[in-house]
Amino acid sequence: MKEIRFLNQNIKKWQHFESLLDRKQESSADNIADLFIQVTDDLSYANTFYPGSKTSDYLNQLASKAHQHIYRNRKIKSGRLIRFWKTELPLLMYSVRKELFYAFLIFLVSTLIGVVSAQHDLSFVRIIMGDNYVNSTIDNIKKGNPMAVYNQMDETSMFLMITVNNIKVAFFAFVTGIFTAFGSGFILFRNGIMLGSFQYFFAEYDVFWESVRTIWIHGTLEISAIILAGCAGMVMGNSLIFPGTLPRKISLARGTRKGAKIILGIVPLFIVAGFLEGFVTRHTEMPLWLGILIIGSSLAFVIWYFILYPNQLANQPIQRNEVTH
Repeated sequence: MKEIRFLNQNIKKWQHFESLLDRKQESSADNIADLFIQVTDDLSYANTFYPGSKTSDYLNQLASKAHQHIYRNRKIKSGRLIRFWKTELPLLMYSVRKELFYAFLIFLVSTLIGVVSAQHDLSFVRIIMGDNYVNSTIDNIKKGNPMAVYNQMDETSMFLMITVNNIKVAFFAFVTGIFTAFGSGFILFRNGIMLGSFQYFFAEYDVFWESVRTIWIHGTLEISAIILAGCAGMVMGNSLIFPGTLPRKISLARGTRKGAKIILGIVPLFIVAGFLEGFVTRHTEMPLWLGILIIGSSLAFVIWYFILYPNQLANQPIQRNEVTH
């Protein structure tokens, strides 16, 4: 193929590609990646059949420009991820601190209701947890190993199953917020009832402290993440009920975006909680101090990252403008 024909066939594509690079629009990233591949192919063809030509020089410059653009975008995306964890998510948590408090309050009250209900009628635990689980746990208590349920699967399978299940629960707690904040509130209420009756059940069989030091090794992060997921759902629900001066559709879109970011932010909590439940909780023979250290460290991190650090960050004037709306 003659050089002039090769030039005429591709010049519009190259000019379009160059215009995309000059505009520096993130929305054109997919087009840039696709065109970059085509340009490098054209460059290879030109270097083979038209070495040293103006066409070859032009394509070489264009490919270099595209490479710099893509590399810069990768650095921006990397910085964006760091900024999300360091600034954006904490400031978002500060902006939804009321919803977080209400989510925690609902969970706390429902847990107490679960305790009182089980205290007045122990069969309530069977209604909540199911006969099979209760009967097997009673058998394990009689055998002197009340936490044997955590040894019934291999570590990796349990880790994967628990992590996936917890993420599903969190996502469900979030999406039910579309039925207003009462939807997420109901999920929190149900989980709180389960926790309260579950813990009282162990207290009734005189293994309460053993259950606490074992279950809360993973439960501290797991329960915290569920409360945060409920908060995310309430944020979305409230944006629908209380749009303020915004059109309801725009308010809901903003609330959904905020809630989705919170859900993204708590996925690591579920992964760590799943790892602890699959690989650590099963070791009921571990020293008491080690269990307390894991529980205390988990609780301290949750309080610091989702409550104290957001408050500190929000009160720094230079950061306040970065709150995501």
